Amino acid sequence: MNYLRLFAVFFRVSLMGELAYRVNFFVQLFQSILSLGISLIGLAVIFSYTDTLGGWRPDEVLALVGVYLLVGGIISLIIQPAMEELIDSVRHGTLDFALTKPEDAQLIISIRRVEIWSLIDIMMGLGVLVTALVRMGERVGGGEAAIFILMLLAGGVIIYSFWLILATLSFWFVRVENILVVFQSMFEAGRWPISLYPGWLRYGLTFVIPVAFAVTVPAEALTGRLNWETLLIAVALAVVFFVVSRLFWRAGLRHYSGTSA
Repeated sequence: MNYLRLFAVFFRVSLMGELAYRVNFFVQLFQSILSLGISLIGLAVIFSYTDTLGGWRPDEVLALVGVYLLVGGIISLIIQPAMEELIDSVRHGTLDFALTKPEDAQLIISIRRVEIWSLIDIMMGLGVLVTALVRMGERVGGGEAAIFILMLLAGGVIIYSFWLILATLSFWFVRVENILVVFQSMFEAGRWPISLYPGWLRYGLTFVIPVAFAVTVPAEALTGRLNWETLLIAVALAVVFFVVSRLFWRAGLRHYSGTSA
């Protein structure tokens, strides 16, 4: 509960800051609508020539797009801004402000910056997802919904841990922003079923840059495509990624020299 209260404080501070520049809301709204429109137009064009895409039916791919927008919104809401600020604070030696706080430093750097207008992407993703579920009808039950939430949480942990590992490289290297840009580019591939790609790229998007576990696997849970082996792998990878990222973070801290060092 203390962590939730702390997040609420940072969220309120971010909200107060963003409300001073309300035009950003309309910019984000335009970008979100444009992104959604491009995705839906692309789906309409593709399915005008075929009935399935990588074995996925139109409503199932629509659910995948909803998950993609939802996860992308979560990343841009809190994960990406937090990691970008971590990189800047390491470079400028201002990480001290987080390290000297009584709470865990990793927690503070993970929640201290929130891009509230990214909630638009999350709401749009939920809207697309609900629309897809309504269109799929009785094919989605309580069991699929529960597994979907579990896979969404596992995917979120994997993506957060992956970003933290990349950002922690800033303790050794001067500039690592380009690595984050590479991830953002690869994440774009998540708007399509992972089965659509050739084997080498499918492996890379699953185990090298874990886009599949963040987007495709939760969507598979909703569409009844998820098997128990993939479910267990996703949960195990979430645990492994989190532990590794935590250890990597602590190792990075030992190489940090701030303004007070």
